[in-house]
Amino acid sequence: MTDNKMFCFQCQETAKGTGCTIKGVCGKEATTSRWQDLLLSVVRGVATIQHSLGEKASREVADFIMDALFTTITNANFDDRSILNKIDRGIAIKKKLIERAASLNITLPEYREVVWGGEKADYNAEGEREGVMRNENADLRSLKELAVLGVKGMAAYYEHASHLGKTDDEIVDFICKALAVVTNPDADMNTLLNNVLETGKFGVAAMALLDKANTEAFGNPELTAVNIGVGKNPGILISGHDLRDIEDLLMQTEGTGIDVYTHSEMLPAHYYPQLKKYKHLVGNYGNAWWKQKEEFESFNGPIVFTTNCIVPPAKSANYADRVFTTNSAGFPGWKHIAASENGHKDFSEVIAVAKTCEAPQEIESGEIIGGFAHAQVFALADKVVEAVKSGAIRKFVVMSGCDGRMKSRSYYEEFAKALPKDVVILTSGCAKYRYNKLSLGDINGIPRVLDAGQCNDSYSWAVVALKLKEIFGANDINELPIFFNIAWYEQKAVIVLLSLLHLGIKNIHIGPTLPAFVSEGVLKVLIDNFGLAANSTVEEDIQKYVM
Repeated sequence: MTDNKMFCFQCQETAKGTGCTIKGVCGKEATTSRWQDLLLSVVRGVATIQHSLGEKASREVADFIMDALFTTITNANFDDRSILNKIDRGIAIKKKLIERAASLNITLPEYREVVWGGEKADYNAEGEREGVMRNENADLRSLKELAVLGVKGMAAYYEHASHLGKTDDEIVDFICKALAVVTNPDADMNTLLNNVLETGKFGVAAMALLDKANTEAFGNPELTAVNIGVGKNPGILISGHDLRDIEDLLMQTEGTGIDVYTHSEMLPAHYYPQLKKYKHLVGNYGNAWWKQKEEFESFNGPIVFTTNCIVPPAKSANYADRVFTTNSAGFPGWKHIAASENGHKDFSEVIAVAKTCEAPQEIESGEIIGGFAHAQVFALADKVVEAVKSGAIRKFVVMSGCDGRMKSRSYYEEFAKALPKDVVILTSGCAKYRYNKLSLGDINGIPRVLDAGQCNDSYSWAVVALKLKEIFGANDINELPIFFNIAWYEQKAVIVLLSLLHLGIKNIHIGPTLPAFVSEGVLKVLIDNFGLAANSTVEEDIQKYVM
């Protein structure tokens, strides 16, 4: 490990399927990776001490933990200065918590992350991974990594909910507990396995909290046709996942002559009544996150990243001086927009740039249909149930998750094309860009691709499955004609998977490759207990699981 400049294996595209050791496939530099590791070490210390206190975490502690975890998600933050500032903030919070423990006569565990002084200069300059990679037992290390990556995804969803005023002390307490378990060098297999499974339980709670936050703020998503062409006005392109930010942007651009376009995972903003009422929210521009280099070139206007899914631009890029970040996202040289005391963002600088730009260049035309979150599906329940009972719909395939650059991801497009005409695709996340623009038709007026929304809206398909279980009187959710064929890329997909396992859903397929952080021993547990499997060929998987 000490010969490596870095070590990171948290995403699906990790180098050689084992781990990035020189530079991240995502574009992350070795120095950035080491500072992110240090930030994780600090947040584990903060969480462990907070858990030891046995009391409700303050807003300051909760916000730091969520922001720190979100910052280290793949493609979220490449800015060393930003990460170092978060480390300083964490060290200050940690010292206050230690003083709090002393005042209560609480003896803290003597884990490295707790007793370590926390100065940045103490970090191992040779790049040895702090925390889980110090454990030589591959299975213990794997379970620890599963929990850490799971709570990273959970923290991302929680942060979105908190921006809309929804918080949950039990979720914060659990994340502290989960990180305390990971930090304990003596935690055994059973303890770590239970920690992973409980992470799935609270993943469901976090997604339910975000679903409630989004729907109470913006209404229930509804069936919507989204324009994928362009208008004649200058535009702002908003990417990421945070709906609070797009609302702020829409309010501030209303009447300015500036159009707003969504990109990638922000597409579902068009489905919410309180957002789609803005007439200058004119459409979605482009495809999944990994195509942004060429699409940002042709967009012409400024781009706002509200969360992760940043691809570092080429040195010759013509758009690098018109990209902005906010929340946990960051990139060196890009302007970062901080929240005001009331949580809102001031996008006046973005709007000023937009007014100097040409209108976007059209790269495609037409419409795509979405808005099939659980409330909309329930509104169509009679029609869906009738189609199932009559045999018009024979099976559902959940193809939620992430998209990515690997050529092997063409599997999902070919899978969608090859599905029999009596099979409906249930999707969410940017995985849908592999097939949501295909002409797959409908079944008795029900589109064959039902898009629930963002990756966190995979929760909708769990809710729908549980409702169908009730309607059809099934004893077990796995008796339903539903096959889960999930594409994964980063840590939010990890928490979605753990949440589905908690809900008792078995025989889930994940791809295009299995995670590098899952050891052979842990994989065997997942296979034996949950039927987890990797993709085969399109033909073999359709014949075995769909026919």
